[in-house]
Amino acid sequence: MATSLGANTYNRQNWEDADFPILCQTCLGENPYIRMTKEKYGKECKICARPFTVFRWCPGVRMRFKKTEVCQTCSKMKNVCQTCLLDLEYGLPIQVRDTGLQIKEDMPKSDVNKEYYTQNMEREIQNSDGTRAVGLLGKAPSSSDMLLKLARTTPYYKRNRPHICSFWVKGECKRGEECPYRHEKPTDPDDPLADQNIKDRYYGINDPVADKLLKRASTMPRLDPPEDKSITTLYVGGLGDSITDTELRNHFYQFGEIRTTTIVQRQQCAFVQFATRQAAELAAEKSFNKLIINGRRLTVKWGRSQAARGKEKDRDGLSELGMKLEPVPGLPGALPPPPSSEEEAPANYFNLGPSTSPAVMNIALPPPPGITNPPPPGFGPPMFHSMGSMGPPPPPPLSMRPPGHIHYPSQDPQRMGAHASRHGGS
Repeated sequence: MATSLGANTYNRQNWEDADFPILCQTCLGENPYIRMTKEKYGKECKICARPFTVFRWCPGVRMRFKKTEVCQTCSKMKNVCQTCLLDLEYGLPIQVRDTGLQIKEDMPKSDVNKEYYTQNMEREIQNSDGTRAVGLLGKAPSSSDMLLKLARTTPYYKRNRPHICSFWVKGECKRGEECPYRHEKPTDPDDPLADQNIKDRYYGINDPVADKLLKRASTMPRLDPPEDKSITTLYVGGLGDSITDTELRNHFYQFGEIRTTTIVQRQQCAFVQFATRQAAELAAEKSFNKLIINGRRLTVKWGRSQAARGKEKDRDGLSELGMKLEPVPGLPGALPPPPSSEEEAPANYFNLGPSTSPAVMNIALPPPPGITNPPPPGFGPPMFHSMGSMGPPPPPPLSMRPPGHIHYPSQDPQRMGAHASRHGGS
């Protein structure tokens, strides 16, 4: 303890007296009508060890009583709640907030240096208007994408629940339902979240809750720009039927000059093409997972080049509209590619064997008048003569052909009905 309440040598002008604490909405509770007790110079601040006014209240029914832990000067230096020491704007630990804003403020921890640093910060707080934070936090950028994604937008009143009844854990609690503590199974004592320290949280070091949130932020989806620098188009999905071209232009025009805006109503999406790559990257960074138009949360992605889109469609079997096509069973495979030259292409158009000679057809015509016994088919003179002396010989008759050279089912003598019809006609 650096100083005590009864020390006469301490400068009592630095003791803090306030009319109302600096609290977040979660610690204050959901009931707008609460009763607080005020104890002037009740305790020492757990950071600067100076006496300050302590407030104590109950945030709601079946909740535990809460009180302020640090003085208002330490609270204003870090812009945190006096009770839970979480950031008042985002509801996050100081370590997560400083990491998101990329600031690092090393506060002194020894008694003399801490007192000197606190007095200088008090002087800066008195000279400010009270609307902005002081120190490095006041000079930091206003917001961060990581903080906006991790920020708690609604109060978490579950944090105000009573502690676990130690007698119930040992099986010795006799109060029953009147016990003001929780009758629940305690968490694992080896859990890192069970080892929390108020000073580590304030200084932003070794905070298990902050480590958990930072690991969650590292695994969150990100929209990385493509390597192809010629891509300046963003894909906007989930438009619905109410969002128009003018509303899209009104949002994206703040990031740079827009070249074209194309809305595909059938797919409920749009393509916004910027004039420069820098404007497209800025629009993607500011709109990814944060774009809301007419109450609809829209999806923002990078567009793809025509060459990459064609390769992906060929590989994935996608149609022109981007739908996945399943292969139909029973269909023949794709035709082979044509030969590169005409010399490689065989002239076999009927899939005939290499030893098979083309047959010359004999057409059986009615005999001329005066001939009573016409020759049987296959023994008469051919109706079509060869093109020259070097032409192929005429085919033998059907009965004299060797087996195996049958090209049509009607020429097969073993076919059902062929033998009977021949004998029946003779």
